[in-house]
Parts: sequence; C-alpha cells; structure tokens
Amino acid sequence: MNGKIALEEHFAIEATVDDALAFFKARATLPPTLLNLRENILDMRNQRLEQMDQYGIEMMIISLNAPAIQGILSKEKAVEIAKMANDALAEECAANPKRFAGFAALPMQDPEAATAELVRCVKDFGFRGALCNGYSQLNDVENALYYDLPQYNDFWAELSKLDLPFYLHPRSPLPSQTKSIEGHPWLIASAWLFSVETATHALRLMGSGIFDKYPNLNVILGHLGELLPANIWRTSHRINVDQLGCPAKRPFSDYLANNFYITTSGNFRLSAMAAAIMEMGSDRIMFATDYPFEQIPMASTWFDNLEIGEEEKQKIGRSNAKKLFSLEI
Repeated sequence: MNGKIALEEHFAIEATVDDALAFFKARATLPPTLLNLRENILDMRNQRLEQMDQYGIEMMIISLNAPAIQGILSKEKAVEIAKMANDALAEECAANPKRFAGFAALPMQDPEAATAELVRCVKDFGFRGALCNGYSQLNDVENALYYDLPQYNDFWAELSKLDLPFYLHPRSPLPSQTKSIEGHPWLIASAWLFSVETATHALRLMGSGIFDKYPNLNVILGHLGELLPANIWRTSHRINVDQLGCPAKRPFSDYLANNFYITTSGNFRLSAMAAAIMEMGSDRIMFATDYPFEQIPMASTWFDNLEIGEEEKQKIGRSNAKKLFSLEI
C-alpha cells in the first residue's frame, strides 16, 4: 500500500542517543537488524527517506527516542534537552514538510514547563501533539511521576484546548519494580515489561477521571494497545464489580474505545490486529513501524499483505492518521 502514514518513528540527538543504545548494553553484539542503530536513529535525510520511498510510507510523525527526557533527574536539564530536541526536530520537519511531522518531547518533571513547551512546539513549529516515554523521574531514580497525578491537571486542560493527541510510549518499570523477572533478563523492556508498565499507566489515566473532565482527549498506545484490547473487558468488569472508590464515571472499556488510539508499531500479527479491531473498531488503529528498533521492510510488508478489507487497510494505513492529525497530504 502506498501513501502510508507512520507514527511511532524515532530519532535522536547527540544528547539522547546513548539512551537508545542502552537497551542493548548487556549484549556482546547487536542483532544484525540493529548493527547501524546509532547511525539510523540520528539520520533523517538519507536511508530513512530511501526506505520510506521503497516501502510506500508517505509521511512519518517523528518522536524522540526513549527514555530520553523522561529519564533525566534534573528538572532544569530536562527542560533544556527537551527544547534542544524539539528545535532539532522542527528543523528537519521544516526541511521536508511533506515527509515529516513532529511530536513534542516534554519535560514532564515540570508540568508548567511541559505545558509551555507543548504550546511552543504547536504554535511555532506546527507539531501534531506530544509523545512522552512513560513516567518521568525527578531527583531520584526511584521517583516516578505518573500523569494522572494532580499536578498534571493544567497540562491535560491545555492539551484538550489544543485538541491534540498524546502518545504514551513505553519504558521499563523502576528498577525496584522488576523483582518478578529477576533471573529472566529476556523479559525486560520490549519483550514484556514495556507493555505491562505502559498498560498500567494507561489504566491509571482511565481511572483518574480526566477523560470525563476532558472527553475530547485522545491518548495513543503503540504495539497494538500494550495488551489492553485483549484484557480490557475483564479489567473493566472487575473494577465495576469491586468498586474500591475508582473516580472514573464510565467503564474502562468505554475509555479504550473512545479516548484511545493504538498503532501497529512492533506488533506485526494478524490475530492481534483482529482482536483490536473487534474491541475498538478499525477507526481507532493506525500504522506504525517503531523504527529503527523494528525494521521498515518487515512492518510494511506485513501490513501491505494483511488479509483485511481494503477499506480497513486504507483507514489504518492512512486515513485515520490523516484525520486525527489534520494532515494536508
């Protein structure tokens, strides 16, 4: 399929690129598909565009690598690096506006500064929303700030006013929260813990009441929903049965279907796609590759050959993103 829009596609600047490599620091060598990871994640004008052309991707909405800003313990440094990254991304988008758009990287350690940076990126650069790499750490490696906390109320109000989506991208849990995989390092990060951590964060947002207060808010999850489409009925059902003071006014399954979008990033499986369509509908699913951690040829070839209806394929591959982000392409 030509004309695809891909929207979990990463880049780095020199100040953040080591974070991209850190996921693989325990390996003696990188897997063959990631041998050029540093070069690929820094590149915006050469092989990235060549692969987009070859595999029918018209536009990428670009975001900063993980955890980057979210892992910076200093509030002031987080603000500084976020602005640096956003300025660099804005330059690349301006140089190639028909091929690239941007998600703002935000210093959520400082909610007021994050809100101001979001507004700057939208008004000055035309960015299409924000992407944050999970919770933010502040002052201490064991201090996690989740975005259902009261200090983020004004941030969500501004995002609602701008009517732009928020991409909640994964990161691993805090080091102290990984006891369940001790001795099983293959379950860390993208193989398992990314999805568990991110789905839990998303459920916290659902339970906080922000979607009741701001019903136009949209949160995007990658990897075909970080396990939620397959399990949302049971979660929603048990919360309804047990109560326990949850502030949410509607079933969690309603929030997933009406306030969340999901993407195909790094989850190239028809059965997972079918489950997501059954739970959320094809209007709430969008194409993504998770480049350069996943490969454009694999993601695109899988999607282009999916045995789903052509109308659904066009929605997921292009028109849903075009509508959500008001893209004039």
